Amino acid sequence: MYFVTTGFFIIQFALLGQGIPPVIRVGNIQYYNFFFFLYIVWSILGAIFPKQSNKPNSELVFKYAVQRLNRDTSLLADTVIEYEIEYVNRIDSFETVQKVCKLVRLGVQAVFSTTDSVSSTHVHSICDTLDIPDIGRSAHDFSINVYPSKNLVNQAFIDLIHYLNWTRFGILHEKEYGIVNLHQMMRSVKSELHMRQVSQEKYLSTLNEFKEKEIHNIVIDTNVDNISILLNIILQQQMNEYKYHYLFTSFDLEIFDLEDFKYNFVNITAYRLVDIGDVAVKEILKDIVHYDQLISIKKPSPVISLNKPVMLESEPALMFDSVYVFAIGLQTLDQSHILYLSNQTCDEEVPWNGGLSLTNYISSVEWKGLTGPIQFKEGNRVQFKLDLVKLKQHSIVKVGEWTPYGHLNITEPTMFFDSGSINVTLVVITILETPYVMMHYEKNFTGNERFYGFCVDILETISHEVGFDYILDLVPDRKYGAKDPDTGEWNGMVAQLMKYKADLAVGSMTITYARESVIDFTKPFMNLGISILFKVPTSEPTRLFSFMNPLAIEIWIYVLISYVLVSICIYIVGTLSPIEWQCIHPCDLNNITIANQFTLSDSFWFTIGTLMQQSPDIFPKAISTRIISSIWGFFSLIIVASYTANLAAFLTTERMINPIENAEDLATQTEISYGTLESGSTMTFFRDSMIETYKKMWRNMDNRKFSAFTSTYEDGINRVNQGNYAFLMESTMLDYIIQRNCNLTQIGGLLDTKGYGIATPKGSPWRDKISLAILELQEKGDIQMLYDKWWKNSEETCTRKSNSKQFKANALGLESIGGVFVVLIAGICVAMVVAFFEFWFNFQFNDSYESVRMSTQDELQETEWTYLPPQRCFWIEILEELRYASWCMNKQKRPELTRVHV
Repeated sequence: MYFVTTGFFIIQFALLGQGIPPVIRVGNIQYYNFFFFLYIVWSILGAIFPKQSNKPNSELVFKYAVQRLNRDTSLLADTVIEYEIEYVNRIDSFETVQKVCKLVRLGVQAVFSTTDSVSSTHVHSICDTLDIPDIGRSAHDFSINVYPSKNLVNQAFIDLIHYLNWTRFGILHEKEYGIVNLHQMMRSVKSELHMRQVSQEKYLSTLNEFKEKEIHNIVIDTNVDNISILLNIILQQQMNEYKYHYLFTSFDLEIFDLEDFKYNFVNITAYRLVDIGDVAVKEILKDIVHYDQLISIKKPSPVISLNKPVMLESEPALMFDSVYVFAIGLQTLDQSHILYLSNQTCDEEVPWNGGLSLTNYISSVEWKGLTGPIQFKEGNRVQFKLDLVKLKQHSIVKVGEWTPYGHLNITEPTMFFDSGSINVTLVVITILETPYVMMHYEKNFTGNERFYGFCVDILETISHEVGFDYILDLVPDRKYGAKDPDTGEWNGMVAQLMKYKADLAVGSMTITYARESVIDFTKPFMNLGISILFKVPTSEPTRLFSFMNPLAIEIWIYVLISYVLVSICIYIVGTLSPIEWQCIHPCDLNNITIANQFTLSDSFWFTIGTLMQQSPDIFPKAISTRIISSIWGFFSLIIVASYTANLAAFLTTERMINPIENAEDLATQTEISYGTLESGSTMTFFRDSMIETYKKMWRNMDNRKFSAFTSTYEDGINRVNQGNYAFLMESTMLDYIIQRNCNLTQIGGLLDTKGYGIATPKGSPWRDKISLAILELQEKGDIQMLYDKWWKNSEETCTRKSNSKQFKANALGLESIGGVFVVLIAGICVAMVVAFFEFWFNFQFNDSYESVRMSTQDELQETEWTYLPPQRCFWIEILEELRYASWCMNKQKRPELTRVHV
């Protein structure tokens, strides 16, 4: 609703001068500043709901739709929508009129009427007089009705009855709630028709009448709230056999509990308006659930629940579509007209000027909502899609659809006609386990097409051999089946078969004594045993100083300490021994000088030369020094020989050592944890085993339940990949894993022998037939071909190193002995630095002094040492030395330091 107010020139120029934008948002109101006018965009909707309704979903969805519109910037981005809700009593017409007039006085632009026939009649009368659009969602008269056209819906049921070729059927019709146009059906259907107008009190008597007259085809056109009562009466009267066929006119068949009807082969068919499998519908349903939690409705919705699969009745879905149809029509109107405020009252009965325009624009809306495609003709919805659904042994499934232009299209005709056997479609449960049963999660896969794998291929082959169809579905608790030792109750697929909720259980299900005592198994289609899955030990990465690996770090430290101690010891012993002292210049009798060859530096040089297997120029002469030298030489021989022997092994051989070799090793150690699949046959094997090793392993696993047991094989495999964990599993599954992951390996052999079989309930007639089919497939080699297909696919398997080549020598690379080059380069650099400082020291101190001879007559010569400063700088002298070194083989004289004599 638009309020147009003339602005002031001064204010406008002031706003423009200050640079205020043309749109200003304040709260939920938007102000438009365009050329001296100020526009406030505002829209109010009115809704009427019954008092004390046990279905609050319509009101919840109405509020959610308004809230979603206000958040949607692509639709009515410049409009704020508010709503006013009134609650009426369906039997109080006066109250209904008063509430509608109250909404009119508030200036609502549209009224969303109640679904009750009496109340909706009064609402439509008032709105039609005042030209205010009243939008309905039930099979009654409204100016705009999003509920599918009653004539078209009636035609959909007539087409279905024609297809089913009913020559005799009955109709339970309830006044004010019926959808079917009885007169139109009587004219269109040339069959024996028994119509009964009933109420809740007459359900039992009418059904008994149909039973006595053997009327097996019945159309249920009653109040949706009473369908549960009617279903209970059908069960009490035992009218749920395969010969009965019930056609419900309600679009909400999926919300009712039909568990007791699933396995009696009774035919229940209906149309549905909301396709809950549609991706867009699922997203909106999730958003509605989230919105429901935010507003904290005290009375929880019976349909929108987090504890059950999320479903939505047709009435709330139609309410959602109604709000959006109004919004789209209003947006279209905004593009060409200005809609003014409706100041109508019920007393004056003056039509709203913009009401007819708004109604016409809403009628021209074409949109796809929760209830499918929407299009109107003269206010009635003429474009929609009805999904035909039918109850099967596992759930309600879609078997066709009806549209106004294409009419009835049956996609699964076998669902409606007897093919010669009652139980030709078996309910098969399974569990996801690679490669036995896997699932496609893409949305274009439905039904049995979702599943693939080794067991699925076997099931498909057996179904053709034996002659049955099947519905494949997952077991609810995702478990194979094990007996609780405390309660004695079974879980998983075993429990489903014991309760006769499934006909077959297919998967990697092991045949055990405990399971065979409560259910039946066919002949095994695969033999296997329990084995150990472990991670392949990985060798340490090659390091730069890998040449030091042959000796431990402490050995290197001990060798270094020994080298220092022996060097010092030789120095001390050589100093104490007189034999090691000798004359330096024996020919110079005037200057007799003695010295010891084992100085401290020479002692270290002698020791390192011996360790490196070199021949130093120092030879011990005393017995004591020779003893020490011999012992040090023997020590060096052992160390060098040991190092050389280990060096070849460490650098050229890749060693793989498993910490465990079998189950006994696993049971006796404590560093590596281990476990198995929870509620599986492997767990039962260890729990019931009488072998001491396995009993010890079970006690270990039972004491650490939360860390030992896994819910799926994938969890166990992931833990093995993380390291320090061994997973006990069936050998066939283990073989599949190690074929595709070369980081995993099998430890030891098989701990037992057993087989996989197809499970059936006790006394099932299908067990022997399937067993014969399995034996035939084994003899023909079909099962072996399927095994090769899923286990040995060359595109998925990895390339594993051959055990015969595991211990062969490998070529040494730089990463193995590169540290030797590092040591060489470091030694050269240290030597160059030391040589530099030696030259510098000699230049500064040793060669700076020169002897100067002074002679006098008849006196002895005297020698005096005098400091002579160098003539050239240090860098020039070192350059001359390097130039001399570069002459190499040239015989020129070595340059001398030039001195200044004083």
